[in-house]
Amino acid sequence: MTEGNFVDYIKVYASSGKGGRGSAHLHREKFITKGGPDGGDGGRGGHIILRGSKDMWTLFHLKFKKHFRAEQGGDGSKSRSTGKDGIDVYVDVPLGTIVRDSETSEIIFEITENGEEKILLEGGMGGRGNWHFKSSTNQTPRYAQPGVDGLDGWYQIELKLLADVGLVGFPNAGKSTLLSVITAAKPKIADYAFTTLKPNLGIVDYREYKSFVMADIPGIIEGAAEGKGLGHRFLRHIERNSTLLFLIPADSDDINKEYEVLLNELKKHNPELLDKERLLAISKSDMLDDELQEEIKKEMPSGVPFLFFSSVAQIGLQELKDQLWKMLN
Repeated sequence: MTEGNFVDYIKVYASSGKGGRGSAHLHREKFITKGGPDGGDGGRGGHIILRGSKDMWTLFHLKFKKHFRAEQGGDGSKSRSTGKDGIDVYVDVPLGTIVRDSETSEIIFEITENGEEKILLEGGMGGRGNWHFKSSTNQTPRYAQPGVDGLDGWYQIELKLLADVGLVGFPNAGKSTLLSVITAAKPKIADYAFTTLKPNLGIVDYREYKSFVMADIPGIIEGAAEGKGLGHRFLRHIERNSTLLFLIPADSDDINKEYEVLLNELKKHNPELLDKERLLAISKSDMLDDELQEEIKKEMPSGVPFLFFSSVAQIGLQELKDQLWKMLN
């Protein structure tokens, strides 16, 4: 996927089908000149349905098709024949998709399982045929109901990535490098801030053919929760991760302070994020000798497990995977 292909927010217009008209037909055949009412009901209009797909990772497929219109229901006909239902329109979305009302931003529903289907807009009900209205005082009603109009509106569709582990850190902390080393993902890596402009997902192979999913979230900076940098666009992806892996490079001026800033940004975005399992990993630790490591250990924040590793020198990676697997299970 190129940078422009990761789409995690889109607005779409959806319109369900109108119900078909009921029939006001009166029964006529040879030798029966004045039969009773036999008009059938109209068919219902088509629904707009969202369906979860585990094979999708982005909303890119909706970028150029933002209008969805379901078919109208068929009209009823003689012999109490019901009109055909309008064809439903299915919109496939990645797991972790949230749908909001465009005007109120209220969450309507979310999709988290493969094959899960949710009706966004129900089609209009078909009108009833005239045989429903026959009574002792009205033997030949010559009227039937029109179909009910479908519904329509604009909706916000958001994606929150479903991953087991979310990488949290400042720009250039080594998140993309770690992802590229322990998964088959190929994120863009360069020696400048904000190299990663979109979240990347990778599957980490673990012992005995087990695996878990890791997400590299674009770097957070101080003030991200208020909209600075890129962080505010991507903080929501962290909400779905069950474990957060905080990455701070060994050459950081103040590891404690960096950790506190990252924690504070998560808290401002959503205080519930602090309830997640956390692991602090010091990257680029191949630059440290044993003496420096011991010094840094004394300054580590209390109450959070930590370890040292190096993606480039392949140091401590198995220990890191072991620790994450233990936290996930």
